Amino acid sequence: MTLIIPQNYQPTLTIRDTEAAIVFIRERFQVLLGQKLNLQRMSAPLFVEKNTGLNDNLNGIERPVDFDVKAFPKDDTIEIVHSLAKWKRLALKKYHFGMHEGLYTNMNAIRRDEDLDNFHSIYVDQWDWEKIIAEDERTITTLTETVAQIFSAIKQVETECAARYPASTYHLPDDVFFITTQELEDRWPDLSPEERENKIAEQKKAVFLMKIGDNLARSSKPHDGRAPDYDDWQLNGDLIFWYEPLKQKLEISSMGIRVSPQSLHKQLIQANCLAREQLNFHQMLLNGELPFTIGGGIGQSRLCMLLLGKAHIGEVQASIWPKEMLEKCQAHNIQIL
Repeated sequence: MTLIIPQNYQPTLTIRDTEAAIVFIRERFQVLLGQKLNLQRMSAPLFVEKNTGLNDNLNGIERPVDFDVKAFPKDDTIEIVHSLAKWKRLALKKYHFGMHEGLYTNMNAIRRDEDLDNFHSIYVDQWDWEKIIAEDERTITTLTETVAQIFSAIKQVETECAARYPASTYHLPDDVFFITTQELEDRWPDLSPEERENKIAEQKKAVFLMKIGDNLARSSKPHDGRAPDYDDWQLNGDLIFWYEPLKQKLEISSMGIRVSPQSLHKQLIQANCLAREQLNFHQMLLNGELPFTIGGGIGQSRLCMLLLGKAHIGEVQASIWPKEMLEKCQAHNIQIL
């Protein structure tokens, strides 16, 4: 557990006003996201069957919350989702979405192995979205144009939020800076990946960091872990902001163009996970039965925290926290819900 305490922190909104602001940000942003990316709101599962291979295994070491169900066979394990990265792509096929159409959904998850701090909770809430693209649109240009559309939606909500809560809205930069993980390693080879992200975020204020998951040239290690079976590691990235109240970078979104049959096979080999090719989802993808897509997740509580200038994600979501963290927050005017 780590906790950053900003100096002389004083909330500018009451808890009730904060809750009203959360409702406004969430409802307004999802409307804009749907309009800008041509996405329809759809319902999504809280849990999936383990043997479908639909759950996101994140970095491969996080344990999903699992349980059995009375009506199912005893050996059929059910898992709380970590994210809906794979489910969304299957849903686009199942629900007969067309070219350049997509969906978004409110995704709720439990990540029991999360390291808790100002930004991280075991409760995850995000807009998960996915959109069908053509095979020849699997390019960096498609990725960066989509990032720009998402950023413009965030900026519009910021403007509208500032009109309602002028003393409480944290102001964002006007543009996003694009850079790859390799360019970042070349720029600061002696820093850790976390230190590099903080450095570039502080310099540029809003950054889309591309190509996450593959090994870097100097260190021969990935900049950060990525599951091998949803994002194409050459066509993905994270949207991060410099967050001055905590003097840290804050990741708002992870997204990317999804794996093709060829890149899936290559990445499964590299990650030593080739056995996954026998799972239902992976078989469909390898057989060309799923559409080419781009998609990602956008943190709901993190966006609210960012725009409202909050010191802790627990100020904008109801979760559970260690007693020591709660006591420190209370002593420094951080109002945990």
